[in-house]
Amino acid sequence: MALDLLKMNGTPLSKQRFTWREMVAKPISKLDDDAFTRVRVILMNGIETEALRFQHACARMNGELRPALAQIRRVEQHQATQVNWLLGADHSPLETTIAYEQVAVEVTAALAQNEPDDYLAQAYRFGLLEDFDHLYRYSALMDRMEGKDANNILQSYTDVLPGRPTAVEHRDPLDDVREPFKAKDAAFLTKLNATVLMASEHQTHDYYMNIGPLFADPVARLLYAEIASIEEQHVTHYESLIDPDQTWLEQWLMHEATEVYTYYSCVQHESNPRIKAIWERMLDYELGHLQAVRELFKKHEKRDPMEVLDGSLPEPINFASQREFVRQTLTNEVDLRARGTQFVPLDQESDASREYRAYLNSQGSPTDTIAKGYHWFPGGELARKVVTIGARH
Repeated sequence: MALDLLKMNGTPLSKQRFTWREMVAKPISKLDDDAFTRVRVILMNGIETEALRFQHACARMNGELRPALAQIRRVEQHQATQVNWLLGADHSPLETTIAYEQVAVEVTAALAQNEPDDYLAQAYRFGLLEDFDHLYRYSALMDRMEGKDANNILQSYTDVLPGRPTAVEHRDPLDDVREPFKAKDAAFLTKLNATVLMASEHQTHDYYMNIGPLFADPVARLLYAEIASIEEQHVTHYESLIDPDQTWLEQWLMHEATEVYTYYSCVQHESNPRIKAIWERMLDYELGHLQAVRELFKKHEKRDPMEVLDGSLPEPINFASQREFVRQTLTNEVDLRARGTQFVPLDQESDASREYRAYLNSQGSPTDTIAKGYHWFPGGELARKVVTIGARH
């Protein structure tokens, strides 16, 4: 049943409080929990950190809104803490990286299929094939550094195969700026999808920028630097799809609606009862935030919030393996390139992007280096060694 945004007011802001022990709860298990529980944890941390990022930027530009922003933002901070701290210490930084890329692949593929705007759906498929390749490159790094199989994290939901090669993803900045939707005409789902992917990609960029320098292995450091650069391109790609003519309060409404939508989606799919209870609590909190911002919108803009929102949420995000869609997209669109705001065949790529990429890769591409001779094998490098030793005997 769809969630009615006009009838559900959620938990009042004045009652949204946490203790430290609520915020820092028992983490999920790398081995015992379903991989999509971790997908939801990582996605929702990205959604929450985007809320914080947006609200700080909004406060710098809107003096009248600062008190309300400060109140809601403090709750968002504590929500982000509770969600992100669900990731446990049993995940190595590289395993968490594999999980981040699984989020990028599966969530982007799910949204690309439900997106009503053809241009935005194409933009999502374009980004999908690049994140799919990042998963392959990091899987090669995990195999070579730790002797582990990325499928221990992926749990067979997501393929480990090359996508659009990362080495050819580097583009001139002007070839990463897209045509924005028009907020007055765009479907509610279109606006939600764009915000979800912008948030998810920005979190991934920030994680790689923070974790990359902590590796001692020089190839790992280079690999994170290269893929972090592509993630910055992706943030540009996704955020430029959003209508820049929306007011700050319109965008704030959409951010709160996006949080409601994503937590609602988590509630509908979660298999772990303890984690589902967290999603239900966060959904009630975000409904309270949305109600508060609706009142601010009416007060400051003298407009009906339903000009921006719909009365009910769309169908929830489909947190499930999108393997067949990804494979089909890979077959049909791997050779597409970007030229200005458009997606074009390989031979129509801009000279500016070719020149930009040629210099970056002039001393080699780390993502090419790490994957040279790599093919995914069940069990990873250690399993291959066992098989080889057994064959000799």
